Amino acid sequence: MFDAYIICGTPRTGSTLLCKLLASTRTAGDPHSFYRRQDMSEWVEDWKLPGRDTMGELEFNVAYLNAAIIAGKGRAGKGGTDVFGLRLMRENLDELSAILDQIFPGLASDRARFEKAFGRVLYVHLSRANKLAQAVSLVKARQTGLWHVAPDGTEIERVGLPGQPQYDFQRIKAELTELEAYDRAWNRWFAEQGITPLRVGYERLSADPAAALLGICEALGVRAPNAEDVRPGVAKLADETSLDWMRRYHLDALA
Repeated sequence: MFDAYIICGTPRTGSTLLCKLLASTRTAGDPHSFYRRQDMSEWVEDWKLPGRDTMGELEFNVAYLNAAIIAGKGRAGKGGTDVFGLRLMRENLDELSAILDQIFPGLASDRARFEKAFGRVLYVHLSRANKLAQAVSLVKARQTGLWHVAPDGTEIERVGLPGQPQYDFQRIKAELTELEAYDRAWNRWFAEQGITPLRVGYERLSADPAAALLGICEALGVRAPNAEDVRPGVAKLADETSLDWMRRYHLDALA
């Protein structure tokens, strides 16, 4: 039985879909990106924590960590269960490690710090085999402001004003390069920390969400829902524009 799990991902790998699926089980925590720097002020407000300017840095970090794990109203990482869930993008890994190093000084590794903070941790590596599709999805989301929709088409997450998607070879190439680097960085980190993660691919997750969810529940040692009761809360945004951009990218890359 694990005390916690960390979804180790990169953008546009289905992490929002997976987080919603895990939360829906009511046995596997309620994972969020608690340590995404852009979101931390919202969590501080949600948990009614004193502001950073009212206490020392260490005191704030301890209060924030405790709130992330145990705060009420079902929005913190345990979500009323016995398991803590955290979504962590590679770009935020070093910052979280530094925070935990301040709280628990003297530990020899990131893994030791994480397990001191969260207990026995299952690491779930969420990745996407088709990195070009991932890069295209990321560029489209940033251009249009639309990041997630429900199966009925209702918008779940929009960041910024609506915009029109425009094919941009150089921007897709830059995102593709960065996403590949982040995935390599995760794999190096797992090797350095002596971690064998549970690997979940976006392609499998999107094709059969129930199977992916049940596999994680089994690994965690928590009660899983019936497969027929699993209802994905997020729909794919890939469309003909996405396919067209991928075709154009391949042609431009050969030119």
